Amino acid sequence: MRYLHTMVRVTDIDQSLDFYCNKLGMLEIRRHENEAGRYTLVFLASSE
Repeated sequence: MRYLHTMVRVTDIDQSLDFYCNKLGMLEIRRHENEAGRYTLVFLASSE
């Protein structure tokens, strides 16, 4: 399957990463944390 891109806003990043990585098998490839602590961008990719 081929993905383009999407953005999902979440309130609990740990719970969301558990779902996407451990349940769906996606891999975290990059993370960007805002210096002011307002947001964190996590980039995921399919494991295939």
